[in-house]
Amino acid sequence: MTAVEATRVTKTFGAVTAVDAASFAIPEGAITGLLGRNGAGKTTLMNLITGQDFATSGTLRVFGERPVENPRVLSRVCFIKESQSYPDSYRGRHVLAMAPHFFPHYDAALADRLVADFDVPLSRPVKKMSRGQRSALGAIVGIASRAELTLLDEPYAGLDAVARHVFYDRLLEDYAEHPRTVVLSTHLIDEAADLLERVIVIHGGRIVIDEEAEDLRGTASTVVGRHADVEAFVAGRDVMSRERVGGIASATVAGLSAHDKARAAESGLEVTAVSLQQLIVRRTGGDPHDARTHTTEEASS
Repeated sequence: MTAVEATRVTKTFGAVTAVDAASFAIPEGAITGLLGRNGAGKTTLMNLITGQDFATSGTLRVFGERPVENPRVLSRVCFIKESQSYPDSYRGRHVLAMAPHFFPHYDAALADRLVADFDVPLSRPVKKMSRGQRSALGAIVGIASRAELTLLDEPYAGLDAVARHVFYDRLLEDYAEHPRTVVLSTHLIDEAADLLERVIVIHGGRIVIDEEAEDLRGTASTVVGRHADVEAFVAGRDVMSRERVGGIASATVAGLSAHDKARAAESGLEVTAVSLQQLIVRRTGGDPHDARTHTTEEASS
């Protein structure tokens, strides 16, 4: 069954098309990665799924119904984003006290354990918390909500590497015990890759990948060697990118079989697997060697 199904969904803001004829399905009971570069349309897509925006055209269903102004749907959804805003007077404890009123499956005991894990100062006003503390607060609500559909739009972007891994571990632990549908928007693709069961990539408002994560892993390889040998090997193949430094060249190629890789090695070429992050960066036109492409993307798109 599908938790979310979109058919040619388009969202425009004046002359800007943020989402362009997007069709995809998010299966129930899986962790799906919604990936893409800054400005690709990820946050707009999440706003559409959670009924915060109206689609300009197309059809979008959440649990089989339109989400806009639909309490039956929205009571089953939790949407947490890095830019989450709270009333100025709210302290951390107020946020956690209000959460059960919005999420019927919210687990307060779990939230308390997560507060200890992330060391969040609940007595501090949210507006005076550090970026990391606010991110942790959002992550706590997102995990403890146990909502049937939980959307996490870079809620952990302010966390350091150690805290992010705590987030991944706690999310997986609770997901294993209480399965639900999770949509995770992130630019830290390699870091989150092991969590993802399905991958949806949006680029320029269009869906360019909608596949099982396992099917994507290992679908591309990079071959490195003398320029002439590399060119001879990749001739007629699906070449995603090429690079050359002097007489040494590399090419990223899709669809190499085990036999193809063995032939490349026999020809003196080095063959390495392309990570999920590298694959997505290449498919969306980024420079895989430019860290800005995939490690400092802003949280909203």
